[in-house]
Amino acid sequence: MALPRIAVVIGSTRPTRFGDRPARWIFDIASKRGDIEVELIDLRDFPLPFFEEVASNAWAPTQSEVGVRWQKTLATFDGFIFSAAEYNRGPTGVLKNALDYAYPEWNRKTAAFVGYGGVGGARAVEQLRLIAIELQMAPIRHGVHIGGADFTAARQGTDLAELPHLQKSAETMLDELVWWTRALKTARG
Repeated sequence: MALPRIAVVIGSTRPTRFGDRPARWIFDIASKRGDIEVELIDLRDFPLPFFEEVASNAWAPTQSEVGVRWQKTLATFDGFIFSAAEYNRGPTGVLKNALDYAYPEWNRKTAAFVGYGGVGGARAVEQLRLIAIELQMAPIRHGVHIGGADFTAARQGTDLAELPHLQKSAETMLDELVWWTRALKTARG
């Protein structure tokens, strides 16, 4: 069986975003494992218009060319890790919009989260887990939460790899992600 393919999705597109740093950090850790293939996906490369399709692509074909390209990209993966900023106690609008632009491509696949912000993105991740369930994904229990002093230090230039407690959270999350991804990939097969 081929190795499970995991996409690490950068969940913010702002010019001054922080989200690419935790995404690249978890990508680097995951890439060294040897039990998964990992690809970094930047939502900047998929400038999806605000969702105004007739319906979800579960019911009607998507008209947006970028939306179709997004769906085809998602279909190649077995699981996902999202870097998740917390804006006003919720996820970024661009990440929610990207989630809305697909449906069958998310079904029966894993979702993991690296949250960041004042409380480690916990409230955004909580909402994203609910959205993932509605998309028939399997959100895993463990995540990484970069908050408080860690978030401040990282924004001021500290490398996330220098924070060993985050490394332990990342390893636990990835172990769980790999287990569930393998199980779901087998079941889908």
